[in-house]
Amino acid sequence: MAKKYFGTDGIRGRANRFPMTAEIAMKVGMAAGLSFQNGSHRHRVVLGKDTRLSGYMIENALVSGFCAAGMDVFLLGPIPTPAVAMLVRSLRADIGVMISASHNPYYDNGIKLFGPDGYKLSDKIEGRIEAMLDKEVELALADNGALGRAKRVDGVHDRYIEFAKRTLPRSMSLSGLRIVVDCANGAAYKVAPAVLWELGAEVVAIHDEPNGVNINEDCGSTHPLSLARKVHEVRADVGIALDGDADRVVMVDEKGTMIDGDQIMALIAESWHQTGRLSGGGVVATIMSNLGLERFLNDLKLDLHRVKVGDRYVVERMRANGLNVGGEQSGHVVLSDFSTTGDGLVAALQVLACIKRQNKPASEVCKKFEPVPQLLKNVRVSGGAPLETAPVKAAIAEGEARLGTGGRLVIRPSGTEPLIRVMAEADDSALVESVVDDIVMAISNSKNAA
Repeated sequence: MAKKYFGTDGIRGRANRFPMTAEIAMKVGMAAGLSFQNGSHRHRVVLGKDTRLSGYMIENALVSGFCAAGMDVFLLGPIPTPAVAMLVRSLRADIGVMISASHNPYYDNGIKLFGPDGYKLSDKIEGRIEAMLDKEVELALADNGALGRAKRVDGVHDRYIEFAKRTLPRSMSLSGLRIVVDCANGAAYKVAPAVLWELGAEVVAIHDEPNGVNINEDCGSTHPLSLARKVHEVRADVGIALDGDADRVVMVDEKGTMIDGDQIMALIAESWHQTGRLSGGGVVATIMSNLGLERFLNDLKLDLHRVKVGDRYVVERMRANGLNVGGEQSGHVVLSDFSTTGDGLVAALQVLACIKRQNKPASEVCKKFEPVPQLLKNVRVSGGAPLETAPVKAAIAEGEARLGTGGRLVIRPSGTEPLIRVMAEADDSALVESVVDDIVMAISNSKNAA
């Protein structure tokens, strides 16, 4: 059954419009609060957010809902999503919540939910919460004397900073590295520069002055051009670009060349494989990861497990198969030895450790494979089902035939935006471009005809 509220990464949409309204946020607090009450102890929820203006509205609505359900709320303020996942366990909370629309523009927002184990909720639990949103949950709310309390928690940034630093060996220092970090005017604008500086690096922070409406604006992991320019300007050794909630990362080398999630996973997997740390004999990635990554891992006698898009599905496969490295080309990198969700800063630290150990430029260390020509184009849609029309189906079938067994074609609706994503890859770049353009045109014509 299609979900009405939840998408691939929690609930997300235009702030102050369905489903990201204060009313629904309050009901989410009520429903999630009631769903995770187990036992007679004082139940608690940890609640973090990024730097969006609408975070104030959503935060207060969620607090009302959770308190009405009888849960105490620990307010963390602006903090990375992986910090919430860590703190839900550290503070022994029953549920964790992150208010963020990740890499989306400031006018969007979202609600991400974590269970007491620090993992994102399963489809089953999300379905149970969603079913409660359209019911009279007020009937099961707490009695007057059992209402929850809310309080700000001090020191959470320090906890996360120490956690991130401990993911490297105590003897590891980043001394001698000049690093540019693009904080995307988001949740990591304080902690990311602090971690890198305390580890000994010379740090140049950019886009670290959030004002509520500049999160991800021409910056961060989805817009790495300004990072590349700054790396060149200050002659840095490497650059790090996080997204709005810091659960994803892309990097650039000293030449300004981008290092995406696939290259990061390849580097970490190879390093851990060589030291015997890699578990499960492979890596988990999504259907969007480059064929070059798969070939690189196969050369190392490692497997690439592909899942549908969404870091939640990456984590589920990692847990099921006992793997400790996974992620997405977009920069979600999950290292389960350290975290239960994508952590852009922790992934970047592993890359920096490889650079320090090899004592070579980032351009030599981080280019692990030559990507197979790949093209992704997005088609904005406003409704309907263009992928179900005969002309679009015919264009897709023809594209698959032209690519043959040596290429891949992936067409999917976005789970976070009103887009259809069309991606193809093969060794022939001209063929890839032709196939994608034909399918995009078919979808556009179908959309216009509707």
